Amino acid sequence: MSQLIKAQTLKGFRDYLPAPAMARERIMEIARRVYRSYGFSPIDTPALEYTEILLGKGGDESDKQLFRFTDQGGRDVAMRFDLTVPFARFAAQHLNDLGTPFKRYHLGTVWRGENTQRGRYREFMQCDFDTIGTESNAADIETMLVIHDLLAAIGFERFSVRVNNRLVLNGLLDKLGLAEKTSGILRSLDKLHKIGRDAVVAEMVERVGATSEQATRVLDLASLSGSPADILTKLEPMLAGSPLGELGVSRLRELFSAVSTAGIPAERVRLDVSIARGLDYYTGTIYETFLADDPSIGSICSGGRYDNLAGLFTNQKLPGVGASLGLDRLLAALENLGQIDSASTPAPVLVVYFQPERLGDYLRIGRLLRAAGINAEVFPESKGVGKQLKYADRKGFRVALIAGEDEFQSGQWQVKDLKAGQQTTVAEADLVDHLQKLLAGA
Repeated sequence: MSQLIKAQTLKGFRDYLPAPAMARERIMEIARRVYRSYGFSPIDTPALEYTEILLGKGGDESDKQLFRFTDQGGRDVAMRFDLTVPFARFAAQHLNDLGTPFKRYHLGTVWRGENTQRGRYREFMQCDFDTIGTESNAADIETMLVIHDLLAAIGFERFSVRVNNRLVLNGLLDKLGLAEKTSGILRSLDKLHKIGRDAVVAEMVERVGATSEQATRVLDLASLSGSPADILTKLEPMLAGSPLGELGVSRLRELFSAVSTAGIPAERVRLDVSIARGLDYYTGTIYETFLADDPSIGSICSGGRYDNLAGLFTNQKLPGVGASLGLDRLLAALENLGQIDSASTPAPVLVVYFQPERLGDYLRIGRLLRAAGINAEVFPESKGVGKQLKYADRKGFRVALIAGEDEFQSGQWQVKDLKAGQQTTVAEADLVDHLQKLLAGA
């Protein structure tokens, strides 16, 4: 007898049981609906890209985290680490067919060989949306609106979208003579909330090559607090004389004015000049989104403007802006908050099957309910009613339908409300209406 193979998953990878898998699919359905409501169209790209497509686009850290290998044809390939870089390649390759501006959404799996922690895996799903072909700040503002509407549609009330603009940071670095060290400075600044001010200053001095005074000036800007209007007023003298910095301030003023006019609650959008977004390709507005009830999970929806990324693949300028919902991190937050439904079936109704000669009738009633938009499962084996009701409880069904020969003869069904523990006799002609009302009040 051969030795059994141990059933196990790789570190950083996970299986999804029905309950979290259904929660995951629900969020994906909401994301598609919100993205489509703004006019974003779906696309897809391969999991594998030529390594040269991905290298150097997200910084040294992303390069180290690539799942990279040589395929059977001897080609150097890697698995995509995000959906934005493949989209830049996609846009350049299909530009003539797409036209601009082009708005896309893409829900897909990505891979990063990073250290695992709560809500962070080596294989995870991203739900991206982007607009390319325009430098207009209107696209940046709309990105902010989509992020807000997406979180609200999922059901969150207490969250904040933190906004900054790389031009503000770049303008200060230019004034300080640190323009050539921008990538290192921004990656250090991106760690501010994790390791603290002193450690970030030390890293900028020791690893990036800034002076202590220069690092302190950067941290002074990043530490500004108050309302968006207050922070913008403080930024103006700090960035006076820097065209980049002044443009960043102007764009942020327009964004906060527009989102207020559009009706976004002030507590849900913040100006946070400390966020930097460590990926190298961001050039303008940047976003990070945090849940007030579980801020420890980190940003669940992030993104920004990347005006130069597609320039690596085409001579035509393709400025873009977008964001990505981190689906697996969001699910970890929902699990931590106890907001994952324990039901492991997408069907609220179980049709109990215990008279073999009436199999056709049980199957018929299942089809009748599905035609009316009510998901229903017919139990596959003729067993005792008690055993089937235990199955219904374990799986999380809302209602069980029971009919024996007497009910079939009289054209009736026993409707057992598994949540309330009540049972009602309902005529088959009224069954759909009764169930729709019962489930609507669930």
